[in-house]
Amino acid sequence: MTRPFEVFRDGLGVPHVRAADELDLAYGQGYVTARDRGWQVETDRWRAEGRLAARFGPGGLEWDRFAVRVRLADTARRVHAALAGPERDWLAAYTAGVNAGLVDGGRDVPEMQLLDRSPGGPVQHTPWPDWAPLGVFCVNHVLFSGWPGLLWREHVARTLGPDHPLIGTPDGASSGSNAWALAGARTSSGKPLLAGDPHRLLELPGIYQQVRLACDAYDVVGLAFPGVPGVLHFGHAAHDGHAMHDGAGPDAEGSVAWGITNAMAHHVEVFTESPATLEGAAHGVEVVPVRGADPVDVAWTETARGPLVTDRHALRWPVRVDADLGVASWRQLLRSRTAHDVAAAFGGWVDPVNRVLTADSTGTVLSLTAGRVPRRARSERVLPHVVRPHGEPPVWRQPATATPVADVAVDANDAPEGPDETQRVPDLGLAYAPHRGPRIRALLADAPGGGEGPPTQQRVHADVADAGAAALVDLLRDVTDPALAPAALRLRAWAADGARMAADSRDAALFACWRDALVRRVAAHPALAPLHAPHGLPVVLAPWLDVAANVGLRLPALLAAGAAGRLPLDGPAEAAAALAEVAGSSATWGELHPVVPWHALVDATGVPREQVPGVAPARRVAVGGSADTVCCTGGVPGVSTVSWRGSVARWVWDLADRRRSRWGVPFGASGDPRSEHHADQHARWAAAGTDEIETDWARLRPETWEAP
Repeated sequence: MTRPFEVFRDGLGVPHVRAADELDLAYGQGYVTARDRGWQVETDRWRAEGRLAARFGPGGLEWDRFAVRVRLADTARRVHAALAGPERDWLAAYTAGVNAGLVDGGRDVPEMQLLDRSPGGPVQHTPWPDWAPLGVFCVNHVLFSGWPGLLWREHVARTLGPDHPLIGTPDGASSGSNAWALAGARTSSGKPLLAGDPHRLLELPGIYQQVRLACDAYDVVGLAFPGVPGVLHFGHAAHDGHAMHDGAGPDAEGSVAWGITNAMAHHVEVFTESPATLEGAAHGVEVVPVRGADPVDVAWTETARGPLVTDRHALRWPVRVDADLGVASWRQLLRSRTAHDVAAAFGGWVDPVNRVLTADSTGTVLSLTAGRVPRRARSERVLPHVVRPHGEPPVWRQPATATPVADVAVDANDAPEGPDETQRVPDLGLAYAPHRGPRIRALLADAPGGGEGPPTQQRVHADVADAGAAALVDLLRDVTDPALAPAALRLRAWAADGARMAADSRDAALFACWRDALVRRVAAHPALAPLHAPHGLPVVLAPWLDVAANVGLRLPALLAAGAAGRLPLDGPAEAAAALAEVAGSSATWGELHPVVPWHALVDATGVPREQVPGVAPARRVAVGGSADTVCCTGGVPGVSTVSWRGSVARWVWDLADRRRSRWGVPFGASGDPRSEHHADQHARWAAAGTDEIETDWARLRPETWEAP
């Protein structure tokens, strides 16, 4: 199948895809995505199928075990089988475009060539099945919710007791995003403005793809998942009937925009099974091929709750329970013309659970929470559920209605507090981020003269103040040791001056080194020694079971428990001892905090970074910020200072004029390291900068190649 479409490029190499109708456009999006991100979409497809080891060798086997046990591919196939005709046709058109693009050069990239030269011979390629985009979406979200944290807390309860402070409400969350909405009264144009940035693993190529999709039904710019059709999370759609025409672009009559953040909801549940509850479970075995080695049999088991992700834990994932990913809502979202249309489209959203901000050029601003969530009390979100005889699973929570925003709304994975916020945002989770939300509200309260506009959002995107640092540094207030007092004084002065995690700051580096040392000392404390016993859980889940990482997330709670006598932990003494380890540090924060992106070929096969084109050393740019700052460039306190998680895109949607909207991503638009657009946005991203979006077709460069 071939379909007619056009591709234009802006100065950043971003594809603007134009076609006569939705299906031709889906084909074109699939084609250009395969051409630009062929390595990325293929590896995600292999991960969805549980066939990474067939291409990567033994290094991909642990992921494949997980994918088979959790039944990723089978879930995607079930979702596809349940689709209505229009959604099935849409996916088929996109998949056909991907297959055409892969054949027409998408697989001709250095990573694939390097893999072909590895022992085992060239990689064998097969066409994408129509369900593959659903599998790619599942791969990017199966570990996105908080369910691994349930297993961590169970490990704590089993080794340290059910009342241990590590089981209580965490002091922070390990993932998140920022988004904020400003009503017209706050802006220089008098029209609403939306902005934000999602925080995820920093991958190379980047996890989001800047794209424009235009046909007879809609014209949307936004951030897409490579391998998945549409613009699901962050989009700005214009509608004046001129999407197919050259000229200034569809900005004259009206537009609508949306952006999301993680709601931190308890929506994927874990059930602890027993021999009795395992009776009647379904079983199977998949043969997993391994490049350069013998194939491996991987057994799976599925109970009435869901597939076993460990030997005794079943996963109840709404996507699998209902065989539904909300694909109809993906299509409907593209056709939105008003904020109420966006809210209606998100009414069919399933996974993951998101907070949504949407606005349109009439001035309407709405806030809502979207996704399928079991109705559970807060006390039921702490540990895995024990399967009860004849127990019935909880019903899904009814979708919330959209709430109008008259002034400002901020979503930063924070807990809803106060009557206004609890009315706007439901409490669906357990672990929330405590600092970014209040900090963004404070920044927006200090508005620039003349009102807010797209350029003024950089002060928010770029903010590196660590709002939690001062309380931690206060542990050093009584340090009198002459060898430590100067360093303690430096840290107290730095905290009093705003605790900015600036890349050129030596004081910020000292704070980070001291906090790391403190986390390591607390993690190694005899009171926590039982946590280091083998947990017996799959290797894929190891990051969520890391003791130091979890201590870092809950450090204030542990120190408070020590101060209250609930733990034999002397916080000030440990803080002073940690300072003694690092008091001589002279590095800047940027020197300790370079961006080190995850790359499938490096991290799954062990190929040295220096051998993978485009990975090192040029991408190791020094950045400011941390895991707790608005400008998120997170490391793992107590584990590593390098930046491996952070803002994977930044976006600003101006409802007065889409041509003034802005966006930016780490690295660049192309996944091919040979391209001039592989990393041409990276330095600007490191400075929390963005670029205006070009929407004038006449100013775009038409692609010279022709699709097959």
